[in-house]
Amino acid sequence: MTEIETQRLVLRRFRVQDAAAMAAYRNDPDIARYQAWPSPLTSEAATDQARVYSEQDPEQPGWFQYAIELKADRRLAGDLGVNLHDNLLQADLGYTLAPALHGQGYATEAVRAVLGHLFRRGLHRVSAECDTRNAPSARLLERVGFALEGRRPEFTLNINSGLWTDTLLYGLLARHWQEPATVPQPAAEATGLQ
Repeated sequence: MTEIETQRLVLRRFRVQDAAAMAAYRNDPDIARYQAWPSPLTSEAATDQARVYSEQDPEQPGWFQYAIELKADRRLAGDLGVNLHDNLLQADLGYTLAPALHGQGYATEAVRAVLGHLFRRGLHRVSAECDTRNAPSARLLERVGFALEGRRPEFTLNINSGLWTDTLLYGLLARHWQEPATVPQPAAEATGLQ
């Protein structure tokens, strides 16, 4: 299954046509400072990346990057990656949302939808990492049920700034996952995960 729908979003396979919109939000300095990718992302590199994303298989071990599309205007809002482990029972999760869409509940809605999909598929555990400076992202993870499991001092080298940053480690077990009973209310949104 490569498409997941929510009330306001479609999480789908990337298309090459998504490259320009992806480059625009990934090149925003407030987004890039929490990420490990090189910035700026050129249009050629964005096209190549969108092509790679479009060929990934969500059922196989490795990364699958969902394009987060707004139903209202079919605009690319961001992306959400799932790294399925070789055992097919665990995954890592990361997300990025265009800055203009922060604070409207879109990232929370997307993360909850993907978590529900993964746990219904039979996954045992989902993990996530977060730059300690990215408080909105940490709050989002905790809001959807992740538990803070640790902190790695100076664990991630940001290739754009040359700074070593601390990383927060989060985990969520299937037995602790709770499907939301209501539509999530907008809250401060995260700028992304590594």
